[in-house]
Amino acid sequence: MQPSRPVFRHSELKRVLAPQSVAIVGASNRDGAFGARAFENLRDFTGEVFLVNAKYSEIKGQKCYPSLASLPSVPDCVLIATAKEQVEDVALQCAELGVGGIVVFASGYSETGKDEDIAAQRRLQQLASASGLKIVGPNCIGMANYLTNGIVSFAGVPRPKGPLTSHTIGLVSQSGALSFALGQAQEHGTSFSHIFASGNACDVDVADQVAFLAEEPSCKAIACVFEGIADPLRLLEAASIAAANNKAVVLYKMARSSLGASAAMSHTGSLAGSNEAYEAAFAKAGIVSVGSLEALIETAVFFAKAPSPLASGVAVVATSGGASVIAADEAEANGVSLPQPASDTTDILLQHIPDFGSAKNPCDVTAQVANNPASLYACAEALFKDSAYGVVIVPIIYAYAFSTERIVIFNELAKKYGKMACVLWLTENLEGPGCMETEGAERVAIFRSANRCFSAIASWLKRDEWTANLRALSSDGGLDEARAKRVATMIKSATAKVLTEREAKQVLAEYGVPVVQEILASDEDTAVRAARELGFPIVMKVESPDIPHKTEAGVVRLNIANEDQVRQAYNQVMANACAQPGDPRINGVLVQPQVPPGVEILIGGKLDPLFGPLIVVGLGGILVELMKDAAVALAPVSLAEARNMLDSLKGKALLHGFRNLPAVDIDALSKVISDLSVFVAEQREEVAEFDVNPLICSGSRIFAVDALISQSTLG
Repeated sequence: MQPSRPVFRHSELKRVLAPQSVAIVGASNRDGAFGARAFENLRDFTGEVFLVNAKYSEIKGQKCYPSLASLPSVPDCVLIATAKEQVEDVALQCAELGVGGIVVFASGYSETGKDEDIAAQRRLQQLASASGLKIVGPNCIGMANYLTNGIVSFAGVPRPKGPLTSHTIGLVSQSGALSFALGQAQEHGTSFSHIFASGNACDVDVADQVAFLAEEPSCKAIACVFEGIADPLRLLEAASIAAANNKAVVLYKMARSSLGASAAMSHTGSLAGSNEAYEAAFAKAGIVSVGSLEALIETAVFFAKAPSPLASGVAVVATSGGASVIAADEAEANGVSLPQPASDTTDILLQHIPDFGSAKNPCDVTAQVANNPASLYACAEALFKDSAYGVVIVPIIYAYAFSTERIVIFNELAKKYGKMACVLWLTENLEGPGCMETEGAERVAIFRSANRCFSAIASWLKRDEWTANLRALSSDGGLDEARAKRVATMIKSATAKVLTEREAKQVLAEYGVPVVQEILASDEDTAVRAARELGFPIVMKVESPDIPHKTEAGVVRLNIANEDQVRQAYNQVMANACAQPGDPRINGVLVQPQVPPGVEILIGGKLDPLFGPLIVVGLGGILVELMKDAAVALAPVSLAEARNMLDSLKGKALLHGFRNLPAVDIDALSKVISDLSVFVAEQREEVAEFDVNPLICSGSRIFAVDALISQSTLG
């Protein structure tokens, strides 16, 4: 699937998002008016400000012009602070004059749901498309460019507490109120380059603003509050621009329920709802997705400061045993390794830690550091120097001047060894001494939650792996146009919109999927002959395009050991099939060899309306939907991606040998996953969804014993 239009790049948006001149249409000297508040917000702007309102000749000592046409030069950006009724006329004037872009405060557009308001927004959109005028809004709170103090807003906008740092972050939010609420992180020292809100986004949207920041040198990482856009593939395009500029996009998605997922024929449909599709897309694009709004700014600042990891291990050096335990718990919960120090590191730790402390990792130097602060720094340097560690964490228990000096020392050590330090802020004095110093430190990130700290580190390591594998992850997965056409013909010639198991497996075999042998029997005698040919024990299943879930319908029999059981099973499953509602069509009974026990895997796929083909992998046969232990990715996937999907499953230990079952051949299983992802990608116009459930795996023996394919209604 292709995006509806390419994202606007930095050069295309510079005049509106980084203007050198701003005109306020609707300027006012009335306190509280949007035009007056906007003028006040631009008091420190380094560029030119023009005031436009035919009612005034001057406002607060500055000349006011009667119209845009009367201005001495064409402004880069026009802030429209008028009533809605005047917006369209002003926008037309801006387009005719060659203004770079406009910001529209007025509300009462598509957000009302009324036809006339939707039409008014559509006219603005059409004007932007026809003229090239860039429009931010309508219904937009505005934006802040802290490089020029270009505060283009009517709101009370937070401002920096000091000079911008070398690790500034940019913030993009679809919610205007949340944008400036998060911007208040400046109160405790967070450094922002820009804060953007997109409002109704009739033209410039969140994807465009992310793309702008991706190419903005002053911005080191991008934080994004995201709800959804009509074409999210454009956000993935913006993320790819950020990746090309070695810049992380850290995103919190609101509206994460799966209410948008419709009822589906297959298990796959319920496992890959709208949120799962978004998360799969974010993972494919290397976007760092955080689970809470509280994690967004902390994580973005961490990525703005952190170099590439030199090691995956994390060391914790604490002055509290309790803090060490908390760190160990959250490290395990987030899958972050706390390896033990090397022997020479341990020797140094033992020299400085009392007997009642711990020279292990986590390292507890105890409260004795109050008497001997140098002991903490000696231990910290030993851990920074140890090649096993890419990050050293120091919990801050009390916010007071004594602990503030630690931040300076840890920052210098992190820079010296090319690594990262994290302060775990465990005190409830959230803005206490040391907070501003930590925010200002080049290589120390602050986290007010141990869980958020280790989650950020886990994301950092995962993103580094994603970056290293970027070439493999962008593989086309072996798409084959000739095969795609051949198989599409097979699907279209099926007897019904839901293919029978036999038809489905014939299709999947074209993609190299190993399928179990089978014979279709239309009577008892044929079933008996088939069983003799295949060899006992056997499995029997009714074949019907109208009974997609055979187990639930009672039309499957397993472990049939002799001919008498074949006849009995045949009659039972046929009777159960005929009893199903809707007078189902019945082709006969499939006779298959009983596949020996193994780990049961589900592999499925579906066509998502926003992202296109998805591939789903889970453990557990019929239990996979109940346990919700599944991985979802955009198709096609490479072998490396397929292995990552398996590794992300909670029950992955089953794949490495369980009780008397041999370990599954992960490479062979990954190949099947990749091949099936190619199938759903190639057949996106023909297939709505499919399941292979179960795929029985034992060692290198892998067989698909059941399959379902539902044709697309669009095909």
